[in-house]
Formats: sequence, structure tokens, C-alpha cells
Amino acid sequence: MRYHNITKDDMLNGDGLRVVLWVAGCDHCCKGCQNPLTWDCDGGLLFDEAARQEIFEQLDQSYISGITFSGGDPLHDANRLDVKNLMIEIREKYPDKTIWLYTGDSWEEIYQLQMMQYVDVLVDGEFVLDERDVKLMWKGSKNQRVIDVKKTLASETPQIPVLHCADYADEPFVQTAEQSGISCGCE
Repeated sequence: MRYHNITKDDMLNGDGLRVVLWVAGCDHCCKGCQNPLTWDCDGGLLFDEAARQEIFEQLDQSYISGITFSGGDPLHDANRLDVKNLMIEIREKYPDKTIWLYTGDSWEEIYQLQMMQYVDVLVDGEFVLDERDVKLMWKGSKNQRVIDVKKTLASETPQIPVLHCADYADEPFVQTAEQSGISCGCE
């Protein structure tokens, strides 16, 4: 697996303060993509032990809520096995941290993958420029869904996703978000 960046203290790609791994490789090539440099599987850097340790050092911090896998596409064939193995290791070492995954694939295409059991929240679907909405929380276009994977897999109909919404009713963030018209898309 190759990657382009490890972002520390990220507040845009999931609940809370997170570390984000931006992997290389994507076949979706969405028009208007914010990261077209990550499409090339041979781009970026080799994900090595130093990169792994950099992620773990961040996850060791009590204020870090978890990790987000983005890119590129973490579910690209060049990434899938390594991402799954890293998820397993993170889940074992940091059971209280959340794992978010962004992919251009749809839930219906991937919900049966074994690696989904390690994911807490999935943002699915290709970015569609004509449906872009900067007021959406955690996603770039209206067609994308922010899915609570644990609740969905535990339901009687796991092929039908249960949407994830923030529960920050007592926090100033929600007041600010509501004033700005930001929506998690759960209406």
C-alpha cells in the first residue's frame, strides 16, 4: 500500500479529533475530486513501519477519537488487504477509538466484506460535482451517505444502511453548525 499523507488533529473527516490516512489509488476518478493526486496507485510513499508508528503515536493520545481512512480509495484493490490488516491491529490495540472509512463504492456493493466489521462509520458513494453541498457534514455531495456500520450490520436488514448522525446537542459545535446551516444529511 502507498499513501500520500497522514493528517494529525483533523476535525473535518469524522467525529472528534482524528488522524487521517490518505491512501494512494482510486479508480473512481470523480469529477471535481478534492484529491486527484491520490488516484495513482504508484504515487505517494510506501506505507512502512515508520508510517504505521506515526499513526499509532497519534492514536496513543487520549484526545484523538480515532482514525479515518481516505484517499484515493481505501477499498481500491491495491489497498484493501493492507487497510483491513491495519484496521484489525487498530481495533485490537485501541478498542475505544473509532474507525471511519471513505470510499467511492456504495454500501450495497461492500457491506458483506469481512473488513466492514472493523468500521464504525462509512461514508459511501462517489463524489458528484452537480450534487456538491458545502453545508453537509462529513461528505461532499448529497448522494453520499454517512452510515453507522455497527448498527447497520446488527440490524435484520444489513443491506439497508442506518445513517449516522452526530449527537452533540450540548456542545457549542452544534449551535455553530446549526447557525451555519450545516447538516449531517440525516433528515
